[in-house]
Amino acid sequence: MPSFEGDLRAADGARFAIVASRWNSRITEALIEGARSGFKANGVDEAQIDLVRVPGAWELPLTCAALAKGGRHAGIVALGCVVRGDTRHYEHVADGCSQGLMQVALEHGVPVANGVLAVEQVEDAEARAGGSHGNKGEETAFVVLEMSNLLERLK
Repeated sequence: MPSFEGDLRAADGARFAIVASRWNSRITEALIEGARSGFKANGVDEAQIDLVRVPGAWELPLTCAALAKGGRHAGIVALGCVVRGDTRHYEHVADGCSQGLMQVALEHGVPVANGVLAVEQVEDAEARAGGSHGNKGEETAFVVLEMSNLLERLK
């Protein structure tokens, strides 16, 4: 039986995008560096990576959709950090962003990795942005590389 899975190799000339929220910038900067490191460790030249910054997590899906529609990118990493506060705003932003990113991937057939941390407190984010739980930015770069490779293989 044939079996298919992607690996962490980018197609020759493939471009990738990192779309990052400026909100909670100390966390998102660490996530960006993790994503860059993940791409670089797997042979993607820095010149093949576009970094796009947006105000917050809510703006990520629209920006990712514009990039996916443009057809220039083999995959998109979306990075942000939403910390629970005293109101339901946290749920609206985190859930809406996640659903929007999935919609972009399905509508455009471009891998969009959700690296938006939705955490209870800043310490949880720090642990996932280079701390004791690794760097979710790096992990999202790996996901985008693997999925873009797999989708090429399935053509």
